[in-house]
Amino acid sequence: MLPPAARLTRSQDFGLVVRRGRRAGRPRLVVHVLTSDVPTLDSSKVGFVVSKTVGNSVVRHRVARRLRHVVRSSLADMPPGTLVVVRALAPAAEASSSELAADYSSALRKVLR
Repeated sequence: MLPPAARLTRSQDFGLVVRRGRRAGRPRLVVHVLTSDVPTLDSSKVGFVVSKTVGNSVVRHRVARRLRHVVRSSLADMPPGTLVVVRALAPAAEASSSELAADYSSALRKVLR
């Protein structure tokens, strides 16, 4: 589970990251990242979007749990103040945790270059 300080919860924050952040797509997910221009001590925050196109509620929650587990390990490596939104696509429903981790790390590397 992600600590409360590391969660994006407000709709306005999600919209800001998706509109103004950089984006990298992979077959199973899309990662949106907004980095802070000013040095900050704020912790990085992550939010997830898993829509009904992924599957029913059981499948969506399974995908969200897997994504949370994947992102939790990389949270400390992100620059402070980074905001991330991970949007799961329909193929994420059949993906294993290792496939999701590979897609996430690949997309994050591309965005943070």
